[in-house]
Parts: sequence; C-alpha cells; structure tokens
Amino acid sequence: MLTQFTALICAGGSPALQNRTVAAQATRLHYSAGTIAISALLAFPAHAQTYPAKPVRIITSGVGGAGDVASRIVAQGLAAVLGQQVIVDNRASGPLPVEVTLKSPADGYTLMLYGSTVWLGPYLRNNAPDPLKDFAPITLAATAPNILVVHPSLPVKNVKELIALATIHPGALNYATTGIGSSPHLAAELFQAMAHVQFVRISYKGAGAALTDLIGGQIQLTFATASSVSPHLKTGRLRALGVSSAHESVLLPGLTTIAAAGLPGYESSSLQGVFAPAGVPATILQKLSQELMRYLHSAEAKEKFLAVGAETVGSTPEQFAAAMKAEMTRMGKVIRDAGIRED
Repeated sequence: MLTQFTALICAGGSPALQNRTVAAQATRLHYSAGTIAISALLAFPAHAQTYPAKPVRIITSGVGGAGDVASRIVAQGLAAVLGQQVIVDNRASGPLPVEVTLKSPADGYTLMLYGSTVWLGPYLRNNAPDPLKDFAPITLAATAPNILVVHPSLPVKNVKELIALATIHPGALNYATTGIGSSPHLAAELFQAMAHVQFVRISYKGAGAALTDLIGGQIQLTFATASSVSPHLKTGRLRALGVSSAHESVLLPGLTTIAAAGLPGYESSSLQGVFAPAGVPATILQKLSQELMRYLHSAEAKEKFLAVGAETVGSTPEQFAAAMKAEMTRMGKVIRDAGIRED
C-alpha cells in the first residue's frame, strides 16, 4: 500500500484531486495499520486465555515414592482450578523423568514434579541437562527434612556424642541409604564433611529394608523421613538425635535441629519442585505459578502434605531458581569432594 500511496503523489492531475486521493489513501493506511496493531495485541495473550484446552500431565518418579505422592496432591489441586484433568505420569526414578520432560513440547501441557536429581544431576553424571537453561522453574512445592536416627544400643544421646564417638572410632559406624545422590545419602555426606568424621555407607534398594536392618542392629544410623521413623521412635526401637532442617519441624515437634544440637550451620532437606521444559510461553508459566502458589498456601494442601511427612512451600519461580542455585553451590562441593558419581 505504501508503494501505491507514493505513486499517486507523483502522478499528474489537479492539486485538489491529488490532495483528496492522498487523504483517502492515508486514512485507509492509518485504519489498516491500527487494525493490525489491535489484532496483534488481542492475539498476544490468546494462548493464556485458552490454556488449558486439554489434560495436563505431571511427570514424576515411580509409584509410591515422595515425588509420586506429592504429584498426586498437586494434580488434584491443580485440576480443580484449571478445569482440566491433570494426570500423573510415573517413570522409573533417576534421570528418566528428566529426559522424558525435555523431549516433550514446551506448551504447558507437560510438567514435571521432581527433586534434587534435576539440579544436582550435572555433578552426579555425564551429559546431564543444564537445570537453569533447559527447564523453567515454576514453584518449589514442598520440603521434607531428614531425621538423624540411631539404634538404641549405640551409646549416644545427642549429636555431640555421636560426633565424639565417630571421631574416636573412624569408619566403625555404618549408615544406611538408598540411591546414590539421594537426599538421605547427601544428608549423611554433608554431616561427615562438616563434622570431620567417617561413616561406612551401606546401600539398600529400598527404605523399608534399610529401616529393618537399623531396627535389627545390623547398622547403627541413618537419615530418614519423619513419616518412616516416627512409629519406631514412639516404640523406642529407634532414637532420634536431630532434624536436618534449619528450623524445628512440625512433623516431629520438640526434636531439636542437628545444627542446634552440635553441628552449627548444618541444613539438608528433600525438596520437590514443579518444572516445565524451557520455552513455555511466559503467560502460561505465570498462570501455573499463580495457581500452584495459591493452592500450596491453602490449608487443604498443607494438611495433605503434613500427612505424608512434608511441608508445603509454594514459592515464586524466582525464589525456586535461587534455592536451586544455592543447593548447587553447597551440595555440589560435597558431591565433588566425596567423589560421588552415578556413572
């Protein structure tokens, strides 16, 4: 249209006719440009207005694990506000949920709820994706502390006494853990690094088998979830020395932190966050973040998570990203120094 407009100005004819023609063309050009601009503004948030138009899936770890339980709670709450079915897609624990998520379209219909495997992966294995570039963090959903428990026959009543015993007898105490790089494993490694003591790691395929051997006296200590050890603390079959979080937990009221009990600065918890593949439109990420934060701050969500041994967080994407970076710096050093690898 601009070419036609210029040609008319240069053509012959009366000045009045030229002026009227130019004015008419200018009006049409202005109207068309305005229409295009308005259409663009209206179309920009269209995907957010129609999202979600189909079921959303949350990829997580195997059935029965912490990620699975958290995903089902989140799926129920998210489905209620989105008005669409939210499906939990269980995959084998480890890097598989991460790989499946990254291969999915970045359209907001595939999310992932997972823990430290996402952001600590580069320290544990080769060719792991970049957690800060390949994913879009949405919210830190929940956190669960580890409880340091020992067999009652071990002659220690608190963290200071455990450190003293381990210092006198390096390598004499065994601890149970499941999964290389898992939260309980790294909690124990951090404890050893900060206390300058040495335990012997005994690996188990499942937490149930590890607790059975701890109760039976085959091993001396472990870091475990509050929900798994709470019944055994009440019966006296296990003794709790401290909770790994920075503050005392409502999951085990009255149990002091490991930091306050003899290892200042110690903190280690299991984190579960919600991610999307990088590239999801910002308006969709914002909608998901707002709805998830609103639900995770609700009394219903808090009650459901407490029942399974976790506490809700409901952070902003920026807060979640900052938490990941802090974990990568702190725990990345522990992993490197201890030579922990999954490869």
